[in-house]
Amino acid sequence: MVALEGKMDFESHNSSGENMMDHKVDVQDANVEGDNTAGSAGTKVPTKKPRKLVSKRHLDGCVRRDTRDVGQMMLSTQNSSFSLEPKFDHEKFRELLIAAIIMHDLPFQFTEWQGIRALLLYLRADLNIITRNTVKADSVKLHKREKDRCLNMLKENTSRVTLTFDLWTSLNTDGFICLTAHFVDKSWHLHKRVLNFGFMPPPHTGISLAEKIHTFLKDWGLDGKFFSITLDNASANDVCVQFLRDQLLIGGGLLCNGEFFHVRCCAHILNLIVQEGLKEVDASIVKVRESVKYVKGSQARKQNFLQCVAQSSLASRRGCRQDVPTRCNSTFPMLDSALFYKRAFMHLELSDSNYKYCPSRDEWDRIEKINEFLHVFYDITCIFSKTKHLTANLYFPYVFTAHLTLQKGLKSDDAYIVNMAEKMFTKFDKYWSEFSMILAIAVILDPRYKMSFVEWCYNKLYGDDGVNESTKVKEKLVSLFNEYAHDGIRNYSSISSTSRAGDDGSETIDETSICTTSRDVLSEFDTFHEVVVPQKTQLELYLEDPRIDRRNISLDVLSYWKANQFRYPEVAAMAKDIFGIPISSVASESAFSVGGRVLDQYRSSLKPDIVEALICTRDWLYGEQEHSAIALEELTEDIMDMNLHSIADHGTQNYSVA
Repeated sequence: MVALEGKMDFESHNSSGENMMDHKVDVQDANVEGDNTAGSAGTKVPTKKPRKLVSKRHLDGCVRRDTRDVGQMMLSTQNSSFSLEPKFDHEKFRELLIAAIIMHDLPFQFTEWQGIRALLLYLRADLNIITRNTVKADSVKLHKREKDRCLNMLKENTSRVTLTFDLWTSLNTDGFICLTAHFVDKSWHLHKRVLNFGFMPPPHTGISLAEKIHTFLKDWGLDGKFFSITLDNASANDVCVQFLRDQLLIGGGLLCNGEFFHVRCCAHILNLIVQEGLKEVDASIVKVRESVKYVKGSQARKQNFLQCVAQSSLASRRGCRQDVPTRCNSTFPMLDSALFYKRAFMHLELSDSNYKYCPSRDEWDRIEKINEFLHVFYDITCIFSKTKHLTANLYFPYVFTAHLTLQKGLKSDDAYIVNMAEKMFTKFDKYWSEFSMILAIAVILDPRYKMSFVEWCYNKLYGDDGVNESTKVKEKLVSLFNEYAHDGIRNYSSISSTSRAGDDGSETIDETSICTTSRDVLSEFDTFHEVVVPQKTQLELYLEDPRIDRRNISLDVLSYWKANQFRYPEVAAMAKDIFGIPISSVASESAFSVGGRVLDQYRSSLKPDIVEALICTRDWLYGEQEHSAIALEELTEDIMDMNLHSIADHGTQNYSVA
């Protein structure tokens, strides 16, 4: 039969493997097209189209058989361990939440706000949202953890630490003291850390301040790793410094008997110098001040002035700056902007009959001279007022420029500038000798300047007497270096004695076992006297090396000493300590801006220990990211406000400004 023959034919082909594919084969049904009959003769069976058949062997071993949609796979494996969703860490979320509250000065009840709770629960229904009391407790725990980490960093640090501190009165009239540490770590990176922001009850006398600072130092273990302290010139600070110096000298924790212990705040001194020069304001400055007030007096005047600016082909985006009489740094921006709009003011005088304050041509010339004179001090103030201070080697050239500018002002042909320069120079000369020494030593340790720059500066300032001044600086430098050289020898001796005491496996020769002839030859060498050439110190070798081109502005002095610390280890140790000295106390004062946001009118009832935990933890976690965000005007305003508060609040305790 045909059907049977077709089946047999298929089996024969299948068994022989001919015309077969690996996974499937196309065959015809048992009813084949043609004259096949199934039943009565002559009856045709309709032809069926071929279809694909899958072998059983393929179905059993096919890998793609179980491939399905990923969503269906997740649904089918809900009870299994497989899941594409990462595991949610509730403890990590809680830690990040506390850190965000500290970073952004959020209140503790932030987690209890209805909108915040709804948002968090929408993101995660099983989220355990903590209360404000838990936030406070976690903030204290985080502060303790970060304090331990900071303690370990200070213990591992081999360099000495320089401190700054200042006082602040909060909104609720509570007194606080902020202690800030500055140092260069073992990787030669400059660091600033707010160590304490503690409650300071009255009286704020020098003895009370010294006792408080000494307690902080013992708590941090810094009483033996202290180099200097940078403070302003308040009289209570002088008493505090003297008491601290005596306490630290007892334990031998200061170098050179504390000669470099007290560093004056250059930003504060510069502020006093400019204030002294601007006590008697020239009539031309008064006219500029009144002109700016007039222009900003009403909207109609502003529009009229802008039309004058446009007609004078000047840019209107710069704007006129108005000064504050109690802020000396605001005088230069006002004069500088007024000179820029000089033609606009002269045009306004012609178009507005009510405007009576335009300076004359001679007064404009004087304003230009005053502006040029004050420009130097404004730039120096901007540098000294940086929150994260620069290394100390960069300050001496700027102070030298200020000194030279004052000397040129004394020889000016303008009587007002001469009078202003005389007053400023008297105040400058009062403090120059106190902070010029440490600044000069710092710039000598800069390979671009060295001793030749100091000699050149003193020759320009003092003429023939400059040699004596530069000699004093070199003597102080050598005296300070000898302290580090002595420490280096002492450390080397202790290491050598320890290595000799141990058994390193080396052998020694007993000379008694050598023959007499050999001993006689060696004894003859013992009586030989050679000409001994004094060995140069590391400091002398460093100073004799050629200077690096000063125009190489990209030089990082810390990177230079990191690369040469094994070549001049004693000089490098001295440089590491000196470069960490802050020349201004702005770093401590900037913490008061954060304190004002923490203790605002809505959170004025926070306890002092919680305030300290929030401010210190914020500085330890995010301090390096915030330094560049603080504006100079805000810092200057804080300095002026604190000076006024110090006079008002601490005048009875001799906390006055000289």
